[in-house]
Amino acid sequence: MSTISGPVGDEVGTVVRFGDAFTARTLLDAVTTGERFSIVEHLLAWRELGAPLHMHSREDEFTIITKGRVGFLLGDEVFYAGPGELVLKPRDQWHTFWNAGDEQARMLEIISPAGFEKYFEEIEPFFPEGAPPDLDAMAEANARYGLQMDFESLPQLIERFDLTPPLEMGAPPPG
Repeated sequence: MSTISGPVGDEVGTVVRFGDAFTARTLLDAVTTGERFSIVEHLLAWRELGAPLHMHSREDEFTIITKGRVGFLLGDEVFYAGPGELVLKPRDQWHTFWNAGDEQARMLEIISPAGFEKYFEEIEPFFPEGAPPDLDAMAEANARYGLQMDFESLPQLIERFDLTPPLEMGAPPPG
């Protein structure tokens, strides 16, 4: 197992960008933690929906908000979290999240067990700049990672919470 000593700063980790939108930066991966957990940092543009409703079958996610205000839908429950707050998203539970504020939001996602952090690198090519996403390829990746995703939930979520569609899905940037 690799070891990390000292702080993990902005220059550390594999960064996956989906245009100017949602990003995923892996701070700690399965190799580093002996496959126990991983940590991924996400950035969201203001009022941006992070993902359609989705459900993980293999891992639990623990989200720590470090900047901004993030909304969550977990099952039927809607709630909001700000800097320093922790949100548990257990496996086998439908959920989504969004930037509920008017500034960029930043959050750390602790994923247990590790492995799902590789998903973001795998799907990055499915979102080519200036072209629609390859949802068929994404569906295949979702199946490999034990992830169910309800793309049909996007319009309802966007309307219900007054959001911008995920920018990687072809929406114009806010402003």
